[in-house]
Amino acid sequence: MPQLNDIQTMMRDAARDFAQNELKPNSPKWDKSAEHPVAVIKQLGEMGFYGLTVSEEFGGSGAGYLSLALVVEEIAKGDGALSTITSVMNSVVCSPIAQYGTQAQKETWLTPLATGEALGAFCLTEPQAGSDAAALKTKAVKTDSGWRLSGSKQFITNGAIADLAIVFAVTDPALGKKGLSAFLVPAHLEGFTVPVVEEKMGQRASDTAQLVFNDIELPADALLGAEGQGYAIALGNLEGGRIGIAAQCVGMAQAAFDVAAAYANERESFGDTLMHHQAVGFRLAEMDTQIEAARQLVWHAARLKDEGRKALREAAMAKLFASEMAERVVSEAMQTLGGYGYLTDFPIEQIYRDVRVARIYEGTSDIQKMIIARDIEGRFS
Repeated sequence: MPQLNDIQTMMRDAARDFAQNELKPNSPKWDKSAEHPVAVIKQLGEMGFYGLTVSEEFGGSGAGYLSLALVVEEIAKGDGALSTITSVMNSVVCSPIAQYGTQAQKETWLTPLATGEALGAFCLTEPQAGSDAAALKTKAVKTDSGWRLSGSKQFITNGAIADLAIVFAVTDPALGKKGLSAFLVPAHLEGFTVPVVEEKMGQRASDTAQLVFNDIELPADALLGAEGQGYAIALGNLEGGRIGIAAQCVGMAQAAFDVAAAYANERESFGDTLMHHQAVGFRLAEMDTQIEAARQLVWHAARLKDEGRKALREAAMAKLFASEMAERVVSEAMQTLGGYGYLTDFPIEQIYRDVRVARIYEGTSDIQKMIIARDIEGRFS
């Protein structure tokens, strides 16, 4: 395992301590009640976990993507839902503003977002357009004073609690995906509504909402980046998002594995511990190997990002492998506990529900395979 520097070690340890002492004990309660613990969510930002890719000038630490992966993994061990929020706040809320925002936009929004004073949402997916970002229908029309935004978004993390939404809209229908632009939309504006907060199978402490924009009037300086740059902004930051979700998968799989390994070393069957039965021991060995392989893929992609190198292929591989791995590992952990694993008294049942969505969001497994396949085609054609 590569050597971590002092900042990475400090961030990881702080996240681990907070996750085990504050998140893990409360996670079952939040899951059962579908409570969105806003105070705790903001506390994660106050601890510096939302500004990992933001410079110190705007309230971040500039610790980088490997630090992000380390932090998200640890938080996921305590609560999967809040690790999703941590990944979103870093990779697709703070990062695009840090990269494309004007000085004024950064001063207004980036600092409060990086420090947890404000919460943000990344609004790309629509009811009829998920993986196909070029099929968006939300539109922004130029006016004398700026823009008029109308449309709807679906499956938006933080949608009901966000102070700011980064909204992708069509500004020139004739240009296809080159006619998309990104906008900074404060949630308090007239016409910004949250008609639905979805009821979900898992990750119930994280709100997932539908948003509707009813002819919202935006000033000209609400535009993030240049007009027509929306598609590039969206896809460029999904790369970091995939690293975050892959790290989340490693964390949830590790949490389930730890429960199963402890149980196998304590529970006796046929006169010996489960661990000494080859079927169980080999199962755990395979699980341990799969988790470590996924972790190394995540770390490799994160290090490439930190070095300023392209990591589209590597991030896709990490997200694909880690999400598929995590579902298998958590299922095998449940199998190791037998009937107890199926009970809500044990944490694996919740992790099993929490981890399933990881193969869907931030690009489905099929989308990751498409990205990897295109890279192969480019290298060998």
